[in-house]
Parts: sequence; C-alpha cells; structure tokens
Amino acid sequence: MIRVAMIGAGSVGFTRRLLMDILAVPEFRDTEFRLMDISQENLEMATNLCRKMVEDNNLPAKVLSTMDRREALQDADYVICMIRVGGLEAFTYDIEIPLKYGVDQCVGDTLGPGGVFYALRTIPVLLDICADMRDVCPDALLINYSNPMAMNSWAVHRKGGVRYVGLCHGVQGGAWQIAKALGIPYEELEYIAAGINHQTWFIKVAHKGVDLTDKVLEAFKKDPELVKSEPLRIDVLERFGYYSTESNGHLSEYLPWYRKGSPEQKARWMDYSVWCGGETGGYLRVCRESQDDYRKNYPKWMSGELDQIPLGQRSREHGSYIIEALETGRRYWGCFNVENKGIITNLPYGCTVEVPCIVDSTGIHPTFIGELPLQCAATCRASISVQEMAVEAALTGNKQLVKLAVLHDPLTAAVCTPDQVWAMCDEMFEKLAPWLPQFN
Repeated sequence: MIRVAMIGAGSVGFTRRLLMDILAVPEFRDTEFRLMDISQENLEMATNLCRKMVEDNNLPAKVLSTMDRREALQDADYVICMIRVGGLEAFTYDIEIPLKYGVDQCVGDTLGPGGVFYALRTIPVLLDICADMRDVCPDALLINYSNPMAMNSWAVHRKGGVRYVGLCHGVQGGAWQIAKALGIPYEELEYIAAGINHQTWFIKVAHKGVDLTDKVLEAFKKDPELVKSEPLRIDVLERFGYYSTESNGHLSEYLPWYRKGSPEQKARWMDYSVWCGGETGGYLRVCRESQDDYRKNYPKWMSGELDQIPLGQRSREHGSYIIEALETGRRYWGCFNVENKGIITNLPYGCTVEVPCIVDSTGIHPTFIGELPLQCAATCRASISVQEMAVEAALTGNKQLVKLAVLHDPLTAAVCTPDQVWAMCDEMFEKLAPWLPQFN
C-alpha cells in the first residue's frame, strides 16, 4: 500500500482525474489517499465523489479527508500539490488590475503581472508544505501541478529541501497536435521537447527514425482546424523554425509582439471562439464557469445520473506514471520540470527547465540537451530573468524587486511605462495583501 496526500484536493475535477489514474494501476488498487483543502465545501464534494468511485469499482482503496495539512502529510509516500492560493478572488485581481494599465492577459498564471503575483503568494505556501514534509514525511516525493510552474519549482529547489518534480501537460498537447498534423499515430511520434515550462520547443520531431522537424510547418498549414485554432503559434513556428508547447492565447502572453496595437491587429492572432485562443481573461472565465458546473453536476454524479470516470480510463497526466515507474520499475518517459544543472547549456544554471526525463525504480533522470536553438533560448532567457527576480522577491519580501521583475516582463514592457508599472504593482500589492504576508 502506498499513501498519497493530495493538497488542494478541492480542485474537484483534477483530484478525481488523478485518483483514477493511480487506481488504474493494478498494484495501486489499495492506495490510501489523504485529501486536504482549506475549502470545506470543495473538499466534501471531492471526497464524496472519490469515495463513490472507489465503492462503485469495489476497490480496497481508502479515501480520507482532512483540513489539517500535517495530518494529510503524515507518513505519505507521495504528495501531490494542486493549490491555487487566493482562489478566484485573487486571480480576478491578477487579470483585472493589469488590464487597467493595458496589459492584456489571456491566462495570467505563468508570466506577466498576474504570473508574478501568483508566484509571490504561492511560493510561501509551497515552502510551508515542504517544511511540514521534512517533519512528517521526509522521504516523500512532492509532485507539483501548481502554477506558475517554473517560479514555484525554482523556489522549492532553492529552499524546499524535499524530493521534487514539477508537472504540466503542455508537451503532451503539443505532441498530439504535431502527430495530428503529420498524420502519425500519437504513440508513434518521436520528439525532443526542451525549454522552460509553457515555452518548451519541439527541437526534433521524427517517425520511425525519419527526421520530420522541417515538415511540421507545412503540415500545420494544411490542417484547417489547426490553422483556425493556432494562428499565432504557427506564425512563431514559421519565424523560429520550431513549434512551442503552449496554446495560442497562452503563448501570446509571454511574447511582446502580438497582444498589443489595434483591435484588428490583435484579432489577426486570436480566435476567441476557441478555448485559450486569446480571449482576455479567458481562463478566469472558464474557472468561474467550471466551479458552477461542479456544484450543478455534483448531485448528478452522486446519484448516478451522470457517469463518473471509468476505472482503467487513464489520462496522459504524468503523475500516476511516475509513481508507477518508481514503485514497480516499469520505465516511463516524459517531459518534467527540473533544476537546470547543465542540462540546457545556454540557459542559466539553476533555473527551472522542462526536459525529457526517464523514470524507473532508481529515480527520475533528466536527459542532457545541450544548446537550444539561439532564437528559442533568447525567448526563454527573457522569461527566466523575470522569474529569477520574482523568486528572489518572494523569498525576501523585496517589493522593489517585484516591480523590476514586472518592468522586465516582455508583455508588460510592450505597453507600459515605468511609472505605470510602479502604479500597477502598488495597486496589486494593496488588493492582494491578504495573501502576501512576506510584504506586510
């Protein structure tokens, strides 16, 4: 039996998904799950739905529920983090305050003013989790899904003192698109993806040993569905020569070139009818709607009117596969967020990089990449400079460094003067103060 603590388990949909992924592994049918959240309502929904799935499948797994984090972590083998510090209230400030100053974010959870302030309030909580882990489950692996992934991971690598890996599904999504465009079964696509989270680049694509990297652009331009949903990503692909992992609107937030100018200029690159196609505050809207959906659908799932996730229907999320590889030795390959210890040689040492890793019973082993193409590295380094200042500010409570981080953010720099950046940050500090104790 393994013990899995799920911190932030009030993320109802994601908690259910990850729990069923783990239970899809025959050796893990008796797993003990400890669900923890600060929202009693969400925790009760997630717990009851997970217990129902276990009972409906006649499994010996246990689902425990607590609002006490240390109780959830006690003697855990794996800790899965899914927290969103400040919830939708803080997230609203992340999007709406910068918009007043002309900074138009689609998702706002990775870079930009929203991403920076999200990191400032998440990093202290992550480090508190690490401190508890060092006390009550020092050998456990912390599997983090919480954004902003690169900054959170950088802080944990510096100050956490626990075993750690950061996970995202952007690479899988991009790989699926490339396979679709090339007409190749997803399982047969060979690729090397490397960079930083949400700016990871497919620097090599192949099928059965044949290099197809130079064929990706042509294939995308011939796919009407991808042309409609990913115009900006295809433009970057054409100019850079390599496809980036993140969705159209999400990628646009990390670059200074697209989310500015006239409405017609912006519309050229955004399709607001497509999820994350570029809509201002699109992810905030989706989060609000899905929260209402879960409340509405909860009684239907509990009564059986709506089907739950079937046993054995496993997602492409890395978490369960990593646990399976570590526990059984069945080797797994995926792209994870790890500390750059010379893995990508033209990105700063110590930053967080997303690279292919191999997992087996001996651990998680990143693969050496060497140099990224210069244009890809340049774009990543611009983001890394912002990340580095934001992480240092989160650890030290230095407000001036926060403002300098936002000043150097590519999207912000494209539209704001220094005075506007200072005013914007002051307003965000005021509204987000309840979640920023290190700055009070």
